Amino acid sequence: MARAGALRAGVSLIAVLVTLLGPPADARSAAPVSSSNEILLKADRITYDSAHDVVVAEGHVEIDDKAQILLAKTVVYDEKANKVTAKGQVSLLAPDGNVAFADHVVLSNNLRDGALSGFRALIGKSGRVVARSAIKKGSMVVARNAAYTPCALCVRTGHTTPTWALKASKVIYDQSEHRIYYQNALIELWGVPVFYSPILVHPDPTVKHLSGLLRPSAGTSSSLGSFVLLPYYIAINNSQDATIEPMITSAAGDIVRGEYRQRLNNGGLWLQPDIGYAPSNGIWSWQSALFGAGQIPIGDIWHVGYSAALTSNQTFLKRFNISNDVTLNNDVYLEAMSGRSRFLMSGFYFQDLRVGRVNQNEIPIVLPSIDYTYIPPQTVAGGQFRFNVTSASVLRNVGASDERLSTEMRWQLPMITSDGQLITLSAQARADLWRVTGDPNNPGLVTDLQGNPIPAGVHYIDRAQPMLVADWRWPFITEGRAGHSYVLQPIVQLIAAPYGGNPSGIPNEDSTDFELDDTDIFSVSRMPGYSLWESGPRTNVGVEAEAYFPGGSIEGLVGQVLRPKADPIFGVNSGLYGTRSDIVTRYRVRFFPYLSLTQRLDLNPNTGTVDRDEVYFHGTYGRSSFDVSYIRLDRQAVSLGAPRAEINGALTLGIGTHWSAFAAARRDLQNSQMLDTELGIGWQNDCLGLSIAYQRSYTRFLDVAPSTSILFNIIPKFGGEADQNTPLFPRNAFSEPIQQASIP
Repeated sequence: MARAGALRAGVSLIAVLVTLLGPPADARSAAPVSSSNEILLKADRITYDSAHDVVVAEGHVEIDDKAQILLAKTVVYDEKANKVTAKGQVSLLAPDGNVAFADHVVLSNNLRDGALSGFRALIGKSGRVVARSAIKKGSMVVARNAAYTPCALCVRTGHTTPTWALKASKVIYDQSEHRIYYQNALIELWGVPVFYSPILVHPDPTVKHLSGLLRPSAGTSSSLGSFVLLPYYIAINNSQDATIEPMITSAAGDIVRGEYRQRLNNGGLWLQPDIGYAPSNGIWSWQSALFGAGQIPIGDIWHVGYSAALTSNQTFLKRFNISNDVTLNNDVYLEAMSGRSRFLMSGFYFQDLRVGRVNQNEIPIVLPSIDYTYIPPQTVAGGQFRFNVTSASVLRNVGASDERLSTEMRWQLPMITSDGQLITLSAQARADLWRVTGDPNNPGLVTDLQGNPIPAGVHYIDRAQPMLVADWRWPFITEGRAGHSYVLQPIVQLIAAPYGGNPSGIPNEDSTDFELDDTDIFSVSRMPGYSLWESGPRTNVGVEAEAYFPGGSIEGLVGQVLRPKADPIFGVNSGLYGTRSDIVTRYRVRFFPYLSLTQRLDLNPNTGTVDRDEVYFHGTYGRSSFDVSYIRLDRQAVSLGAPRAEINGALTLGIGTHWSAFAAARRDLQNSQMLDTELGIGWQNDCLGLSIAYQRSYTRFLDVAPSTSILFNIIPKFGGEADQNTPLFPRNAFSEPIQQASIP
């Protein structure tokens, strides 16, 4: 058994060397040696010199300890000298597929110390390690003249130079601290030295988190000048980490971006603080911003959470490409969920960065907002019952403030007839009470639902609204040829509700942002909040059609709202003006996975014009893709919005095996103005990515002028899963949906 243990120690040394010279960013680790004392030893000849206590295995030696296999021409165990020697094409096959080679291995000092010469290893799919020699002293392993590359080597003559490689005069592996140190580290691209460091440090593959520098990035911009980002990662523990990223610019000051993350059971925290010394309107000052989100559990039912978006300067976010948002929302909440019931208490703070649009003192603080929903587990009168209580306190430093209390009950009974008709009957009633306090010094800053100023003093306003709804749908389903199916479903919704319900004096706090489209054409109430009430009897009618076939589908929808009498809350440009709403349509054509086309149209039945037109096209073939988004909105919302037209396009073109080109543009058609353009070209293979991108912003935001940027990106790859998540192009400014893009 002592001999078996000695041979196993020899196997373990090579396994250690495989781990030692593994790729710096790879999470693989050598498999542990089997804990069993039984090993398989095969050789052409096995001799035992009893006088000198020496065991010699020669000729096609194979040692299998159930965890890994060692092959060599000769293995010698000197029991008196306590030394194991393996020589002659020594190789080790680990369970994870890694293969190590050596010319000669010697272990001594109770197998704690050893020496190795001519070391080579194949790690993972393409990783290669070589070292002229290595020694082991206790828990320290030192390799000299070592090199690593994840790149595949071409076997053709004159093509053996890898795309990139890391070389070092000395590599020190501290097994007790799980750290690997490189002395005189040199990174080469196609055999040309491009980066030198007297020392580099990274963890061994058993370590999941370790503090250290991350990949830097650099570029130049007409607004920032030349800039470089130097991120540093801080591993706190297995559930917490942080990143500090200084950004140094030549023309716009310097900032430090930070990020903190913490994982919790059923929750987590994220914070992104930014601070810098930068100009604003020609004056240099300290500026900062904070973004974040989190949810912290309190027991099994309760939890608290938050989302943050704040800045001390109007142009700080835009200048340093932190965010393009001009309105920032913040909230903190306490929530409990039990069964199907839910309690939520929250507070909101808003920040508007647009000068001249609104005074920050006029923007309200919502504190508190309470929402309680009770849904009993059992049916009520055969149907589903829901009870809801909400309240909101809206406070302003300048302008009117108000508090609202609302209660709502809803009962719903779905039915299916014998011939497949879907009928849903529902009844609901809501009551609201407002306490409105007008500002005597600023009576016109806040208006009611009719646009009248809120008068000074305290006013109480109540409202109650019942509603009965019958929803009828009759889906017709048929199958054609193999793999073909068709669905046609007419829809009729009858809504009975009294007229009125929007008395004067109620401030419009949460129903200003409304748009009629295919997502709410079949809603019994299209108001996003509680201030406005869609009143009067009405009918929602329409039809849905779908066709499915091998490789794709076609879907269509048409809908319209009909009223016996117009609802006065909807203006001429709302899409719901008069007794007939716009005819809302949507169709979608998909040929998997190559093409997808979606168009949404709103047709004005009174004028015959198109009030809304949205088109989204996506095409992909191999490594190439093409995206186009177009929107034209001629109407306004209930009280906000303006006509707009915009087109957005992006093309990624795969050229050959390794090259890619990228182009994107965004244009405001309403004002005949370009908004953004971007061009990029990149090259990548299995172990390296290189790209350069040109970006141009044509719009001005306060004192942030239109700018041009050039960004450089170098991505060394190590064969791990993280390589798949690293984009070749450093930033795609056009990835946001076109509806979210702001038009100046």
